[in-house]
Amino acid sequence: MSTHQFPIRVYYEDTDHGGVVYYANYLKFMERGRTEFLRSHGINLDRVHQEQGVMFAVTHVDIHYHTPAIFNDALHVESALTQCKGARLQFTQRILRTEASQTTLLTQAVVDLACIDDAGKPSRIPSNLLSVLKQYTHKEL
Repeated sequence: MSTHQFPIRVYYEDTDHGGVVYYANYLKFMERGRTEFLRSHGINLDRVHQEQGVMFAVTHVDIHYHTPAIFNDALHVESALTQCKGARLQFTQRILRTEASQTTLLTQAVVDLACIDDAGKPSRIPSNLLSVLKQYTHKEL
């Protein structure tokens, strides 16, 4: 079981005119967190596509925004793979800010992904990839 931590700094480009992180950017932060989770376990998404002919596409996101991040905040994205079977992956992710030993939950999401082929059709996760992923499946954050 494994939970991955990925650091993010909020830059001006991530914010709206008031210096608050624009809501859609949390999804970008989570995308980076999932990619780095996979990379940390030896799964490189371009190689998976080149060698196995499959990709992963987000099919559903259930996201809750609790407290906003602002310009120059140091954040971290926690990612846990909570389900992998057939053609489906599910991640639970949280974005947190830690200041002076206090951690604040900013947003959390459950993200569903489908394994698809080059034509965009659902495809079972290749068995060698599935066996690696199952080693890192976690109940939830």
